[in-house]
Amino acid sequence: MQLIRNLLLLCLCVCIALPVLSQDITWSADGNAFYTEENGAIIAYQVKDNQRSEKVPAKALSAAGAIQSFTFSPDEQKILIFSNTRRVWRYNTRGDYWLYDLKTSQLKKMGKSLPEATLMFTKLSPDGKKAAYVSDHNLYMEDLASGKIVQLTKDGTRRLINGTFDWAYEEEFGCRDGFRWSPDSRSIAYWQIDATRIRDFLMIRNTDSIYSYTIPVEYPKAGVSPSACKVGVVDLATKKTTWMQVPGDAQQHYIPRMEWLPGKNSLMIQQLNRKQNTSKLMVLDPVSGKAQTVYTETDDAWLDVKSAWDDGDITGWDWIQDGKAFVWVSEKDGWRHLYRISADGKQEQLLTPGDYDVININKIDEKNNLVYFIASPENATQQYLYRIPLSGGKAERVTPANQAGIHKYKISSNALFAIHSFENHQFTPQSERISLPDHKSLSGKDFGAAAARKGNVEFFKVTTEDGVTMDGWITKPSNFDPAKKYPVVFYVYGEPASCTVQDGFGNAQNFLYAGNMNEDGYIYISLDNRGTPAPKGRTWRKSIYRKVGVLNARDQAMGAKEILKWPFVDADRIAVWGWSGGGSMTLNLLFQYPEIYKTGIAVAAVANQLTYDNIYQERFMGLPSENLEDFVKGSPITYAKNLKGQLLYIHGTGDDNVHYQNAEMLVNELIKYKKLFQFMPYPNRTHGISEGAGTYEHLSALYTQFLQEHCKPGAK
Repeated sequence: MQLIRNLLLLCLCVCIALPVLSQDITWSADGNAFYTEENGAIIAYQVKDNQRSEKVPAKALSAAGAIQSFTFSPDEQKILIFSNTRRVWRYNTRGDYWLYDLKTSQLKKMGKSLPEATLMFTKLSPDGKKAAYVSDHNLYMEDLASGKIVQLTKDGTRRLINGTFDWAYEEEFGCRDGFRWSPDSRSIAYWQIDATRIRDFLMIRNTDSIYSYTIPVEYPKAGVSPSACKVGVVDLATKKTTWMQVPGDAQQHYIPRMEWLPGKNSLMIQQLNRKQNTSKLMVLDPVSGKAQTVYTETDDAWLDVKSAWDDGDITGWDWIQDGKAFVWVSEKDGWRHLYRISADGKQEQLLTPGDYDVININKIDEKNNLVYFIASPENATQQYLYRIPLSGGKAERVTPANQAGIHKYKISSNALFAIHSFENHQFTPQSERISLPDHKSLSGKDFGAAAARKGNVEFFKVTTEDGVTMDGWITKPSNFDPAKKYPVVFYVYGEPASCTVQDGFGNAQNFLYAGNMNEDGYIYISLDNRGTPAPKGRTWRKSIYRKVGVLNARDQAMGAKEILKWPFVDADRIAVWGWSGGGSMTLNLLFQYPEIYKTGIAVAAVANQLTYDNIYQERFMGLPSENLEDFVKGSPITYAKNLKGQLLYIHGTGDDNVHYQNAEMLVNELIKYKKLFQFMPYPNRTHGISEGAGTYEHLSALYTQFLQEHCKPGAK
């Protein structure tokens, strides 16, 4: 599900000019400089002294229009410019590509004979002589010298997708770019997604014309077999595709990862079974198509894929030793750890022993025998840079000890430098250039003093009657008087896709509230229950398996029950709100625990788990054909008859993620039991309810008015 933190950051960026050096940079091949786009020009910065030079002037690139992103060829003599972009589902992945030659200073548009803004994922071949891209669900190759375009696949349609993915793969696996150049530039491996047997979900548009019309989206619901997936390798000399002989029913498994072995004419894929609790790594022969399973892993709940520990990026295999081994992530010993696995799968070594989780892999520095990664063994709300030898060993913290908060790093190709970004609950995100491994600031900044600032956000722990200890944050009213009683607003999410309790800037700010909650007299609280992806070990995260909507709701309610014992909390003024999975949580809390929660605001909620996509819902809940009762028990609609408090339900009718049908199903159920509530549909708005003039202002005003009316602010 789309995570609400992104919306929060978006709102903050609108309101605050953050003094942050963008993390969206491109490192030079030698790692001593980085490139960024400024006012249409490509600018180079030397890392050591921040010396600025113009790599490509804006005038030379003006024909391309506004630059969305750019990539260099391996020799840094050519630049691919991505511009004039269009949104595909969640992200702008379709547009125009231009190639700029630094030797000749010429700018050339790619795919000239194809319709405007239809190219996706354009990549130069390793030898720098060709480019490949997707357009209208087909794969193309273009010769850079002659400009000749060759269509490599011709069967692509909305439902038969070559070189990219359907809605579910993109949303739940982070899969978007669906093809890979071979190391010798002679062939291209690509995914083909066959959604022809997936039913369309029809979204209706009532406001754009006198007669309504529907927008079809191939969307596999929970309980429905997924789109069939297969891998093909097209030989560029013959233009023929050889289909890989991946074993198993193509409609009962997923292939979320595929990469070429370094310097070899063979592929490695990851295959997940439909329940996503068995992972098989297979080596494929692109000539014969034969597949050999080299490594298998299982879990009693589910197995995560690379996007879970690599900031949403599914591409790339972490190869070492010239392709003889790779670094793998597993929770097999109860913690998320790094392992060295031989390419044939026969040898493995634990690299990060200890009772802590690896959060993200940042850089594998083979030259210096180091792995850099993010972890936080002592505090699950924070993130720091650590390193270990590639041969394994005790983790050594690299981030300075006096910088408590959230840290992110974009490490240079030579692993000698990094762009370091730091934030905490009181400190807006800022960046600096640092050297590694000493973490010395090259920008002359001292984040230690900033980290020591005190603010109005307090972090705490609460232990429930079930023995579950949860992290939380709280903001108290201005001029707080502990002898008085105040209303509490709980902000919730609580599903495996996101945490809400992190020591980052803005996490404790309510972006929908029109005003200042502290000045108006509200206590604002959030808790992270079991099942959230906090770095607290496998048991914490996977205890929610087949219990979404039950275990997480109970943790939240029992945490709230303890908080209600605080003398300054007014038990008669308890509100809860959330978006997406947090909207579902809000409904479950309001319906299952009406004695605690008196007011709820649910936005874009899944009211019935059987309406959501199969990849997400079956990963965490199993298969409806095997344990339907768990889906029923976890769905808010099951408990709608218990509503006693005040409910405001909000949903966009054009939501392609959590479909509007959830709203109508829930409304019907509430009507059935004669429950009174308020309901606000936003015509044609998607999951983020961001489209259309005045939408945010209207949503914010509606939210605030309802909260103030039914959970009155101020001390008593």
